[in-house]
Amino acid sequence: MKIKFFSVGGTIDKIYFDALSRYEVGDPNVSDILQNARVNFDYEIISLLKKDSLDMTEQDRLMVLRAVQNEVNEKIIITHGTDTMIETAATLTIIKDKVIVLTGSMEPAKFKTSDAVFNLGFAVAAAQVLPPGIYLAISGRIFTPDNVQKNRVEKQFEKKM
Repeated sequence: MKIKFFSVGGTIDKIYFDALSRYEVGDPNVSDILQNARVNFDYEIISLLKKDSLDMTEQDRLMVLRAVQNEVNEKIIITHGTDTMIETAATLTIIKDKVIVLTGSMEPAKFKTSDAVFNLGFAVAAAQVLPPGIYLAISGRIFTPDNVQKNRVEKQFEKKM
């Protein structure tokens, strides 16, 4: 089994620049997380974008769509910013023959209190057991793009009301 990871940025990859007194999207943190977890499966990580998801455009989503469509691996995880993860997931719903799991975090992966490590591990498990489709693995639950919303107050995802 091999899982392909596509990183498009978001809070999960944010790093703090002291000199600038702000956070910016850096290199994918997936590699460090997987190495520290000592995983026992083949994987490859590709950085497609380094953007806050609020800055993603429709062109960016189409680029992600093309990359996933052209990928030979059937198990794909996309690390993504939480603000527009649902929109990107909806764009990918035309793909029917792959297990595609989007995940991210509410705090940068480098933070001790971040949900990034849990969410990434959860996404890896989901990618291994779910049938083909588009999923979001976050807040300890599996969602599809049509049944989820982000609750910004609670800092979690929940079933759409």
